[in-house]
Amino acid sequence: MPNLKEVRNRISSVGSTMQITSAMKMVSAAKLKRAQDAITQMRPYAEKLQEILQNVSSSLDTSENAFARQNNGKNVLIVAISSNRGLAGGFNANVIKKTWSLINNDYQGHNISIICIGKKVNDAFKRTEYNIHGTDLPFNLNEVFDNLTYDTVAPIAEKIMTSFENKEFDKVVLVYNQFKNAAVQLVQAEQFLPIMPSASAGGSSTDYIFEPSKEFIVGDLIPRSLKTQFYKALLDSFASEHGARMTAMHKATDNAKEMQRNLKIMYNKARQTAITTEILEIVAGAEALNG
Repeated sequence: MPNLKEVRNRISSVGSTMQITSAMKMVSAAKLKRAQDAITQMRPYAEKLQEILQNVSSSLDTSENAFARQNNGKNVLIVAISSNRGLAGGFNANVIKKTWSLINNDYQGHNISIICIGKKVNDAFKRTEYNIHGTDLPFNLNEVFDNLTYDTVAPIAEKIMTSFENKEFDKVVLVYNQFKNAAVQLVQAEQFLPIMPSASAGGSSTDYIFEPSKEFIVGDLIPRSLKTQFYKALLDSFASEHGARMTAMHKATDNAKEMQRNLKIMYNKARQTAITTEILEIVAGAEALNG
């Protein structure tokens, strides 16, 4: 049985930790509300735009749409999206694990490059052979989440699209956590480029009427849709991060309360034992004097 001072110190330490985790939970809950509103408002628009993009791409020749270029090339670019901070449960570990799974299984034998968005995934891959070095592609993207807007994300997507157009890569895959709710985040490995034709339009011979012109649609709508899809992935990841951290801090606070309760029981038992021992010593001493 530990002495009373040790137990008191542990109770005080657990109480301080509980205050920190509770404060972090409230901060994440406030940030989650804004991030959740952003992704829920963005998702229907992005999904409909992606559907139009797939349908339009299936009606165009490869020569008319460079972003739909299909080949069996070996050059794969993986864009891994994590957070800059930890204490979010398995949020970052799941992205890193999924990226390694793609490298070792799905794209084994391919020439793989990785663009890291977020400090945690950057720390995991910065010393590997897959990290981007000495190219025109963006790097050091840890500050993207400090000001997550379409205007800050669009140039990153544009550089990736340009590298695909220049045939530096044959496939671009986004790995990120898709937000479902505060407690559930789904790890996605989503093909960004080339554009996959719509499953429903696979056997369709729909003849689209382009207004103002097919060239304008290809030159403006398709790049805009791809940038929106990329922005949606970052919004999903941002909302998922705060949801995962809020859930993790909620569980940590509950665990701290349970630990504090057990320590208080231990403290009371130790205090009761000490009092009983003192009473026995007093009684024994009194009897010895009377004897």
